[in-house]
Amino acid sequence: MQPDAMADLLKLRLESAGTLLVSARLLIDADDYKSAANRSYYAVFAAMRACLALREIDHKKHSGVMSDFRLHFIKTGKLKTELSDILSELFEVRT
Repeated sequence: MQPDAMADLLKLRLESAGTLLVSARLLIDADDYKSAANRSYYAVFAAMRACLALREIDHKKHSGVMSDFRLHFIKTGKLKTELSDILSELFEVRT
């Protein structure tokens, strides 16, 4: 992938994650916790896809994104292992 295209993709995915977090906050303030959990999950999902894009990896399925994110960022020690449990909890809350 060309560097400019990579930068655009990262920016797009991180902006999406930020927008979803803002939505989650608004939903929490409105006492709509189920929808807030959903938006929070998708914010994390967008951020994981941004990280994977750095390695030119992408998946359409959530399980593939989570699996490769864990493989490349958690199992390598770049991120704390506790994050894996948080990801699993977010996925459960979403479904």
